[in-house]
Amino acid sequence: MASASITLTNTMSIWRDRAAPIETDAFVPDGDYDLVVVGAGLTGLVTGLLFARAGMRVAVLEARSVGAATTGNTTAKLSLLQGKHLSEMLRHTSVKMGQAYVDGNREGMMWLLRYCEEHGVPVQRKTAFSYASSPGAVDRVNEEYRAGVALGLDVTRESSIDVPFPVHGAVALADQAQFDPMDVLAELARDFRRHGGTLIEDVRVQRVRPGDPNRILTNRGLVTADKVVLATGMPIMNRGLYFAKEQAQRSYALAFRVPGRLPDGMFLSVDLPTRSVRTAPMGEAGDSDYLLIGGNGHPVGRHPSPLSLVNDLTRWTELHFPGAERTHSWSAQDYEPVGRVPFVGWMPRSRGQVFFASGYDKWGMTNAVAASLTLAGDILGGHIPWAQTLHRRTTTLQDAGSFIGANAAVGVAAVRGYTRAWLRQMPADEPAEGRGVVTHDGVRPIGMSTVDGASCTVSAVCPHLAGVLSWNNLELSWDCPLHGSRFSASGRLLEGPATRDLRRFA
Repeated sequence: MASASITLTNTMSIWRDRAAPIETDAFVPDGDYDLVVVGAGLTGLVTGLLFARAGMRVAVLEARSVGAATTGNTTAKLSLLQGKHLSEMLRHTSVKMGQAYVDGNREGMMWLLRYCEEHGVPVQRKTAFSYASSPGAVDRVNEEYRAGVALGLDVTRESSIDVPFPVHGAVALADQAQFDPMDVLAELARDFRRHGGTLIEDVRVQRVRPGDPNRILTNRGLVTADKVVLATGMPIMNRGLYFAKEQAQRSYALAFRVPGRLPDGMFLSVDLPTRSVRTAPMGEAGDSDYLLIGGNGHPVGRHPSPLSLVNDLTRWTELHFPGAERTHSWSAQDYEPVGRVPFVGWMPRSRGQVFFASGYDKWGMTNAVAASLTLAGDILGGHIPWAQTLHRRTTTLQDAGSFIGANAAVGVAAVRGYTRAWLRQMPADEPAEGRGVVTHDGVRPIGMSTVDGASCTVSAVCPHLAGVLSWNNLELSWDCPLHGSRFSASGRLLEGPATRDLRRFA
């Protein structure tokens, strides 16, 4: 039985836990390339491969390790039915723009499925379901069904589905797919290097100076390139203010061993709290499966106890799948754009030399490849009709409303962070194990924590745009409630638009 404070079993994603090492290359200071890609997730490696195939000298620079951020922590559903995303998108944009989005996702999906088949990467074909977990959400299911029909998908309306959890109607789309994302990244990395690409881990890009050539400043030295692609989730350059046009979201996933029969399909609720359900082969034999449960997303740094959200997912699973034994617990970060359509193209005021892709809104398996294909067309030349349509997106009144609301919330979080830091007195003792507190030293907010018996004091001010950080009691990290940068307890940068570590005091 679940308790109020559940001990985590394995805090690495099931994909990364069982992934084999990926061979990489050494960093060469003052290296010069035709293209530098920043980030070795799905977007970065597909982009790198496309350009390496074209005969260009390409380097992919990764701050941590391949798949360390979103791709290695996704639930890895490759689907054109995306929860309630299609109907929400059509509230912000036209059917023509929505159709271009679906066409791009379809092309990205087919590219990736072909790639997996050609390279022997295992894929499981499944029906995707967007379902209502409560009677009040039936209208949302109907709305998603109408959106799917309007955008040319062969969706069906289901009154019930054979699962052990509550369902009050669903939309279904057959012949979608799921896989292990680290299998895909490993093959892409090998293929990229076979085509002459250079893949380097543990190199954090700190600044990109557009020019001829572009100068890419890293924590290990300078490299130059004719073109740069930022595949970092949220762009690490502030030009274009994309940090203000997206909201960083954190969500959670768990893996379980479950006795008995498991649901056959990929399931995602259209109402809150979100519940994502799929299976994953347990081993090479494929004779048994893990059950994967995800959901409980929230803006980064704005929930008082992420640990309670994992406990909630665990209790829900144990209720509906008796005998479930949790094996893994992890989280992922995604970026929700104000118009629900990703941003892909050249970075403003970069002389047309720096490109980026961002805002996949938790659907990166299809959007990442679509973005890579778009960037290849933009840089190498070519006409992709759906990509050209997406490039002509305009800001709607609904977008403006979302922008104002999101940034008002950022303003509130900024004021609240400084107020709480200045009002909290310096504690007399070091925080207890696993705890972190934000207080102040003079007017300077500081963060104090204790992890694995080691106490540490760091600046509690995010180096991106000076938001006051909050303590994440699940991942034992400092998270920024403004734009989603995250740091370890000792101040090491983990992800987000920030490009340097926190200052450490003790």
